Amino acid sequence: MAESNFVDYVKICCRSGKGGRGSMHMHRAKYVPNGGPDGGDGGRGGHVYLRGNHNYWTLLHLRYERHVFAGHGGNGGPSGSTGADGADRYIDVPCGTVVYDAETGEYICDVTDDGQVVMLLKGGRGGMGNKHFATSTNRAPRYAQPGEPMVERTVILELKLLADVGLVGFPNAGKSTLLSSVSSARPKIAGYPFTTMEPSLGIVSYRDAQSFVMADIPGIIEGASEGRGLGLRFLRHIERNSLLLFMVPGDTDDIKHEYEVLLGELRNFNPDMLDKQRILAITKSDLLDEELQQMLSEDLPDDLPHVFISAVTGSGLNKLKDLLWTALNSESNKLAAITQQEKIVHRNKDIDFFRRELMDEGEDDDIEILDDDCLEDVDELDDYIYEDEE
Repeated sequence: MAESNFVDYVKICCRSGKGGRGSMHMHRAKYVPNGGPDGGDGGRGGHVYLRGNHNYWTLLHLRYERHVFAGHGGNGGPSGSTGADGADRYIDVPCGTVVYDAETGEYICDVTDDGQVVMLLKGGRGGMGNKHFATSTNRAPRYAQPGEPMVERTVILELKLLADVGLVGFPNAGKSTLLSSVSSARPKIAGYPFTTMEPSLGIVSYRDAQSFVMADIPGIIEGASEGRGLGLRFLRHIERNSLLLFMVPGDTDDIKHEYEVLLGELRNFNPDMLDKQRILAITKSDLLDEELQQMLSEDLPDDLPHVFISAVTGSGLNKLKDLLWTALNSESNKLAAITQQEKIVHRNKDIDFFRRELMDEGEDDDIEILDDDCLEDVDELDDYIYEDEE
């Protein structure tokens, strides 16, 4: 079991409801010796839905609910009575949740907006009663239709945090310090690498009561795409960000080289991330004088906006906010956000990759599948002979 309350991977077993069987019944009434068929239809089985909820920011609540079963449809009755529909089940998930099949790694659906409802599993249709099978040659059919069976599927929910600005940098670059300085977030801060072990979100206040969301992820190192350090596991949390803020310490030997290394790791993870707007922040600028800052600026790329900041002294933070706000509200960024939303293509995942991620989360890869005998009010799904209902 993982110690952290932040859970971005969870594996659950979902099962929709089966449809109720149709009724085989003949109408019986006083002075009506030869009543015709009046068996009602069975009710449909319950559906399983995913529902976006902005009050959740982690999948922790689903770690302890590994089985989600919808209700079964009721059987049809006499006098054309239709069986009750099975109860639907709604799974509340954070915005930005992506669903994959646990057996094949196939992409299923994506929940991005608050209140968005996506059907995950469809319940079985109810069977038709014998009144539907009456013909001119068969006036009293003594058979009815069984309901459709339930659908069972084991899925993996993967969370990708939604934020406006994503922080990218090596360990100990000052990402958590910056987030704690410009927002009310309080991530763990220490003087050793890999202090941040899980993503953090902070709301950055701006002028005129405006704000934007900033996401801090654990630092990546050279060779992370090959599994070094924490790998690229948390980079998916900035895939949906509008803007990437690269952070490089001012006391590093070669700022441009470190920026290019970070850019290369992003390229190995997802080449589409290079299409996002980028800003470079040189941290720990309190260790640099103006002459040295001017010298370092000449070696940086001309097309890359940059700013020198110090989260300790607060210098450059207002300029950084202005730069981020201008970039976020630029027409090119708004157009890119619209086109990116339209062209998002979710690739199927390697199932071995999922197993490794689940093991890192401390999740048990095997989920016990409950048999029908363990559930109440579950009938056999096989066809059977319908008897007359008195």
